[in-house]
Amino acid sequence: MRNIYRFFQMIWLFFLFMGCTLVFYYGILWVSDEYKEYHRYDEPHGRSMKVISPSNVEEPKEMEAFERLRLFFVEGE
Repeated sequence: MRNIYRFFQMIWLFFLFMGCTLVFYYGILWVSDEYKEYHRYDEPHGRSMKVISPSNVEEPKEMEAFERLRLFFVEGE
């Protein structure tokens, strides 16, 4: 009698595990499909403005070796 109870307990645990696995799997598929339709590189709509334009970009200036080394240690660049 005790072996039958353990057998049904193992069957219940198996179905519980399979159910949670399927819920997790289909949840991941749902999230993946939701973000597949999200186009993050589209042009924005509404009253948005361009942050940078090529006309106001400054050319990099020439730096001495000591100033470049200081910039590297200060800013990590």
